[in-house]
Formats: sequence, C-alpha cells, structure tokens
Amino acid sequence: MKNKSSTVEDVAREAGVSTATVSRVFNRSPLVTEKTVNEVLAVAEKMNYKPSRVARRLRSQKSASGVIGVIITDIKNPFFSEVVRGVEDVAFEKQHGIITCNSDENDEKERFYLNTLISEQISGLVIAPTPHNFPLLQDLADRGYPIVLVDRTGPEPTFDSVKVNNVEGAYKAVSQLLELGHRRIGLIGGIPGITTTEERYKGFLDAHDAHEVEVDEQLVSFGNSRQDGGIEQTRKLLSKDDPPTALFVTNNLMTLGCLQELHERKVKIPSEMAVVGFDDMPWAVALNPPLTAVKQPGYELGNSAADLLFKRISMPDRPANHLMLNADLIIRKSCGAQEETLKI
Repeated sequence: MKNKSSTVEDVAREAGVSTATVSRVFNRSPLVTEKTVNEVLAVAEKMNYKPSRVARRLRSQKSASGVIGVIITDIKNPFFSEVVRGVEDVAFEKQHGIITCNSDENDEKERFYLNTLISEQISGLVIAPTPHNFPLLQDLADRGYPIVLVDRTGPEPTFDSVKVNNVEGAYKAVSQLLELGHRRIGLIGGIPGITTTEERYKGFLDAHDAHEVEVDEQLVSFGNSRQDGGIEQTRKLLSKDDPPTALFVTNNLMTLGCLQELHERKVKIPSEMAVVGFDDMPWAVALNPPLTAVKQPGYELGNSAADLLFKRISMPDRPANHLMLNADLIIRKSCGAQEETLKI
C-alpha cells in the first residue's frame, strides 16, 4: 500500500506506536530500540511517508530560541533546588525557559526524561547523572546535543562539567574531627559509584592517612543518599560492639536522617557523638546544637553549568571545560569545637 498523503499519524497507527516514537525515529534518537526503528522505517517506506522538511526546520528554529532541560535527582533536596535556581537565572537572562525533571537516582526514569526532553527539541541539557547512562549521554553529545554535567562527573572527561572540590571538603571535615581527638570516625556515605560519594570517601581516607590514623572499615557504611538511608546507616553503626565517637555524613538528607536517629536514641551531641555533615542547609543553624557542615555553593554550581551550556550552544566545537568550585567548612557546636568558617 502506498499513499502519497500519508501522515505521521498514519505511520504510527500502522506500526502500533505513538506519533512521538515515529518522530524520534526520524530524528535519529538513540532512545528508540533498533527493533522499533526497523519496524517504523519499514512501515514508512511501505506508506511512502517522508517527514516534512519544513516542520523539522520550524522545530529547529523553535529549539534555538527556547528551552533547556535540567535533570537532577530530587528537587526536594535543598541543594538541588539551589542548583536549579542558578540554572534558571542564567537561562532567563538568555531568554530561555527550563524544563526540570527528577531522576530519583533511577536509570530508567532518567532515560525516560532524556527521551522526553529530546522529543521537545531542547536547546541543551544540564544533568546530575545517574551512574549507568553515560554511553547514552556520550552518544547524544556525539550527535551534537549540548550537555553539561553538574555536581557529578563521568568516567571520561568528554563533557563540560561543574562540581565542588569534594575530596578537599571531606578532608577538611574529617581532619577537624581527628584534630579534636576522635579516632573512631564513622562514615555514612551515599550511593556507591557516584563521583560525589567516591570523592568524599577519598577525602575521608586521605584525612586519616595524613593524621596517621587507621580507618576501621567496619565504621564505613554506604546508603541511598536519602533521609531513610541516614537513619538506617546510623542504626547500623551504633549497633557495633565498638561504635564510633563521631560521624561524618556525606549529604544533607542523610545527615537529617542521622540526626533524627540520634535524637530518638537520646544520644547527646557532641559529648556522646560528634557530627559533621556535607551540605550546609538553612536549618543547620536552628538545630540544637547547630550543625558543623561543608557548605557547597549550589547556586553558583547551577549558574556556572548554565553559562557553560550556552557557551557550548554557541561554540559547539570548543574543548570541554571542567570547573571545580571551592566549598567552606562551617564549624559549629555539633563537632565540639569553637565556631568558625574555614575556607577550602
């Protein structure tokens, strides 16, 4: 059957897929399976369907004037809210809107949103990536999609990226505890395989090495980077026969869970357990005692990522740029020291 007036709707109906899937096939999206591509192309050839060059040109023009995508792990996390705000302010200056998506640390959900954003013909993407979709991101970048990694980096330095100095931040935080006399410091880490988790763990190890203190691996516990993970990992460490005297918690939501568990157990901070977190939040000063924490420049991370993205859009062939921002250690009473701010 051949029909010179066949439409995208006709092809979708015959192939048993959505019109969006047909569009993705003809836009060469890598998010469509090879099987689906072959089936759609076979139906399109049978029906003599060809995508409108005019429509594709209009979509391209719309993309160039309009919207960037942002994929983060959880907008409820105040750190990522600050990152998104930083992206949004630069985008607004450039007369672009943003579409923000939450991956929830889920590879499949991240792929779904990549698919959705590409179908919307976004001008570019800022993403805090999950660990397992880098081949897909690389394929998109190879095909000309501007992409900037924020907060986390990938296995290869091929993308523009912005992050904080996680190793040095963790090093300073753990060194503070060691200098206060703690020799059994527990680590409550995030999701293994994510660069922020691995880099903060390295800083934890480096601080022990520098102070010639052996790490007890029984006091190292990794979680899910969420509040319930902080609760669970705190329970695990406190159940040890020889529990830690101090805890270094590597993100804000897990720190909240850790403090919740300590409060429920009526553990006195800092006399019975010193606590230092990574991420300083507005509520940190309202706690009793106020929380010692590494302060990340979340807004500046987002701002810098958006700046790099628009530079990539205007200069697609320039070399990749990697920015590392500094953080501050805000010393408060939860670690048992005098209050001060240490620049990192």
